[in-house]
Amino acid sequence: MSPPIKQGRTPRELTLLKYIELKTGYNDDGPAWIGRVKASKSGRTLYFNGRALKKGVRGASGNYVDLKTGEIFWVSGVKRDSADRHWAGSGKVLIEAAAVQEYLSVVGRTELDKTRFAVTDAIQETDPADFVELENRPL
Repeated sequence: MSPPIKQGRTPRELTLLKYIELKTGYNDDGPAWIGRVKASKSGRTLYFNGRALKKGVRGASGNYVDLKTGEIFWVSGVKRDSADRHWAGSGKVLIEAAAVQEYLSVVGRTELDKTRFAVTDAIQETDPADFVELENRPL
């Protein structure tokens, strides 16, 4: 059984169900995913698909930055009305295969809208330990 979905801030490392969209190089139609992320103890860093995303960027385009690449991402909790992508955006949202049932439970549906979502098993597990040195480097 999968760990429970936790939304919001967390004082300990938890697995959270989130909407993640790449904003760098795109308007509102960048690659987007719904999947499980691991949160750091402080909740300021999210680990997803081989990336460490640090909170701190502010603005309409994004709220997290990839520690390795500097790319900007928009990360949010999933919306109960399934309208996660910006109204001006386009393209299917990839949803982690292992998170489909949890997502459907959150949004109160029994099946995915195949015109808006595609299921993927290509999201890789991310070990927060891989980013310790990067996160603790001097400024």
